[in-house]
Order: sequence, then C-alpha cells, then structure tokens
Amino acid sequence: MGKFKTRPVTRVTDISKQEFIEQFYKPQIPVLITGLTKDWPAYKKWKLEYIQERAGEQVVPLYDNEPAKDKESVYAPAKEMKLYDYIEILRTKPTDLRMFFYNILKEMPELLNDFDYPEIGLKFFKKLPALFFGGGKSKVFMHYDIDLPDSMHFHFDGEKRVTLFSPAQTKYLYKVPFSIHNIEEIDMDDPDFEKYPALAKAEGIVAEMKHGDALYMPSGYWHSIRYLNGGFSMTLRALPRKPARFAKMLYNVLIMRNIDNLTRKYWGQKWLDYKERLAVKRTEKNLI
Repeated sequence: MGKFKTRPVTRVTDISKQEFIEQFYKPQIPVLITGLTKDWPAYKKWKLEYIQERAGEQVVPLYDNEPAKDKESVYAPAKEMKLYDYIEILRTKPTDLRMFFYNILKEMPELLNDFDYPEIGLKFFKKLPALFFGGGKSKVFMHYDIDLPDSMHFHFDGEKRVTLFSPAQTKYLYKVPFSIHNIEEIDMDDPDFEKYPALAKAEGIVAEMKHGDALYMPSGYWHSIRYLNGGFSMTLRALPRKPARFAKMLYNVLIMRNIDNLTRKYWGQKWLDYKERLAVKRTEKNLI
C-alpha cells in the first residue's frame, strides 16, 4: 500500500476572465477559486437545511460505495428515501450514501435565483446545472466525465477532497476499456502499488474544498472525490468546443456507452472481468 505523488492545486482568491483563460483554460490546468461565489445569494443560503426545508418531500435515488456487479446497472440506486430524511442523515452522522445529478432545472428551479453563471470565459451549458450530495463516508470512484466538459465545481456546507489526474496520466491509471473509470477495486486513498505497480508513476493534484470554493476541472481530467463530512456541490458544465474533442464526446455518449451497456446485459460479470484483465495488460505495457 502507498500514497500517490501529488501536489496541491493552485489556489487564487479572485481572477479576471483574461487571466483565467490564459493561465488555466488554454493550458488546461485546474485551479481553485475561493472568491467566485462570495456575491451569490447561495453563499449565505446554501446549507443542507436550506435544501431540506424546500424539497424534503421529494423521493430521491441514493448510491453507496459498492460498485455494480454482473448485470447490475450502474444507474440502479442502492435505496430511495425522502430528501428530508437523507439530509437528516448527512447532518447527523457519517454515511456512504450519496446522490448525484440532482437536476436543479427540473427538481428545484427556485435555486436558479441563488447563483449566476460566472463570466470567466467558459460557455456554460445552462440546461443542466446539477447538485451532488455526500456524507462523511461517501466517495466517488476515479473517473472522467463521459461528455468531456470543462467544469466548474462549487462546494457548499462541509468539506471534500478532490484528487485530479490529467489525461496524460491515463496510461498509469488502469483505465477500463469501453468505460470512463479505472479498475474499481483500486482504493485511490490507499493504492496497492504491488498489485497495480503502474499507479506508482501517476502524479495527481489535490484540492481541499470548503464552503463556497470553486474548482475548475479541465476537459477529460480524471477525478476521485472523498466527502469529509455531510455537504453538497453544484457543477456547471461547458461542452467541448474543439472539433476533435466534440467528436470524442459524441463517440463516448452515443457509441461507447451503448456498446458497453449491451455487452454487459448479455455477458454480465464475464464482460467486467474481461475488461479488467485488458486494463491491466494495456496499462502495464507502459512499465516496460
């Protein structure tokens, strides 16, 4: 067991549009901005209780830290419960239950009045602002976003740790074919370098996030997330602009995902095991 080579993310308090574009967007470098949300109503309002009071009766799907096996759908929730009860758990005790892609536009549009789309140089896709919730035991497995957006990730109420790896590190991360994640057995908090030796060559970036922090995650960046206590985040996404990346996004969403879902439906665990063996073989070629 060991620890990844990491460095802390670059942190700034305020940044102009031009500075952001030149220093971070164009070179595709993550940055954490601490002052981006200070003028939003959300900065004062967005606590767990605020969501609980306004949408507590909604029944929501929840996921745990167990990866889907065999023919199980990765989208099948571990359980469902009222949002009020779930947030009460987040507020009072550690849990691995998390919720992802809570569509603000659909589920709680009044929240749109609490934030602005930052004028920072990203052309945000305004039809899909989404919230993500987690507790003190929740973690999100290492992955990159299938639609390859440039994302701005805002955290509220509580603390979380995000570990990022650039697309250039993919060759060391045991990427699973036809997927957007690595081998799910790998514990990104305590990697087994003996079993997965290529991991020792990977170099990551760590962002410790607190209330109101905004993290820029460039397109295609790998990220794993550990909630340190109960809290939630919002992601705003900007779709790929470059033709090659946009084409890759379309391939991921329309072709790769459907091939994987179909093959998994018929082969189940055999398909998952085959992909993991292939991930090891392809990755460890890079050690030679």
